[in-house]
Amino acid sequence: MVFKNEKIGPHNVIYAGKRIRLNDLTVNKFQMDIKSKIITVTTSVKAPVEKVWELWTTPEHIKNWNRANDDWHTPKAENNLRAGGRFVSRMEAKDGSMGFDFGGTYDEIKAKKLISYTLDDGRKVEVVFLSDGNTTKITENFEAESTNPIEMQQEGWQAILDNFKIYAESKS
Repeated sequence: MVFKNEKIGPHNVIYAGKRIRLNDLTVNKFQMDIKSKIITVTTSVKAPVEKVWELWTTPEHIKNWNRANDDWHTPKAENNLRAGGRFVSRMEAKDGSMGFDFGGTYDEIKAKKLISYTLDDGRKVEVVFLSDGNTTKITENFEAESTNPIEMQQEGWQAILDNFKIYAESKS
């Protein structure tokens, strides 16, 4: 229900059929909650953690698995795997219609266990490697960005992780 002569805008919302006026503090908190939404993707790879780590961190291997689908590829990857080091992967549509650099700076590295980094847009990502003999569980936790729906982001990151699993299992 909209009240007469009231406009719906960034501080006026309809919730459960009632008009609610949000103050600036509430709006800012809501925007922060969206930004700090953590998305998790995971997979288990039938390969020892030593092999998984090598395939995950070596630029020549990254170029072979880092894509969400077969219409994309990563023609260039650089990786300085140390705290304070930078990484960048050039992701492009195979038809040349679009492309972007995906990069950031490493915050913490624990060999074969953890990679923590900050993307160039300021979002945080954590990748955990859990060894169980000849199987390695990989869990990625990342802060959502505000441009695309949460589901789309989760599906994209999961697709890349699934490609990694296929690639890693073909190499072990």
